[in-house]
Amino acid sequence: MQMADLHTVWLNWREDGNPDGFPVVFANSLGTDLRVWDKIVHSLPPELRLIRFDKRGHGLSSCPAGPYTMEQLAQDAEQLLDHLGITSCIFVGLSIGGMIGQELAARRPDLVRALVLSNSAAKMGEAQMWRDRIAAIHQGGIEALADPILDRWFGTTFRTQPETEGWRNMLIRTPVEGYIGCCQAIAGADLTDSTAQLRLPVLGIGGSEDGACPADIVRATTELVPNARYVEIKGAGHLPCVEKPEEFAGLLTDSLKEILGCATDTTME
Repeated sequence: MQMADLHTVWLNWREDGNPDGFPVVFANSLGTDLRVWDKIVHSLPPELRLIRFDKRGHGLSSCPAGPYTMEQLAQDAEQLLDHLGITSCIFVGLSIGGMIGQELAARRPDLVRALVLSNSAAKMGEAQMWRDRIAAIHQGGIEALADPILDRWFGTTFRTQPETEGWRNMLIRTPVEGYIGCCQAIAGADLTDSTAQLRLPVLGIGGSEDGACPADIVRATTELVPNARYVEIKGAGHLPCVEKPEEFAGLLTDSLKEILGCATDTTME
């Protein structure tokens, strides 16, 4: 466990791979923590420096009072990277993590060399939908919504696996204030204009059975950026790094090699 004191929040973070390698930073989805990447990190090129963190209100990070904004979440990520001495990275974001990546890339284009947007969008749903979810949580807690959330997270085949009970436990143990704070950040964010101004390599990854951020929305966001590439993982829901880790890791590895292939400070055999 490693904690970064960013003054307004404590963020839990973890490092794998080569500490001297090119940094790849991972931001997780709503209701999960950095363990959502467990199945893929050891399948990625060992030359890379792999950084994962729990956003505020999730995992082992602190849970400041809400509401949160997307700008605030991106600033947390920016301050963490500054804290770690990272001046350039590839940012891999899942769901709200991808929104954080888009906001960070617009805010600090010098800091984000490329983006991977997994099951994410420039705008995720309408504000009223998120207000309704917040109201339901206030009334019955996260557990009252857990089963329909898991139905959106996972494809039909994976949903029957015993492993999903662990993901359900992770979801319902998320601090309510942190979960609601991030819901408020999503409700208030429309990154369409700023994402359309990005000029960097982007890989969009969708899941054909994603009920939380349907594949066509992921594709539309990816196409906002010139020369971006979109790939869809068949049979996967909202968390393809969990459901289809080998396929996800393969796509990510190919993309990383392509992005870093011309790098003078990084070699990937």
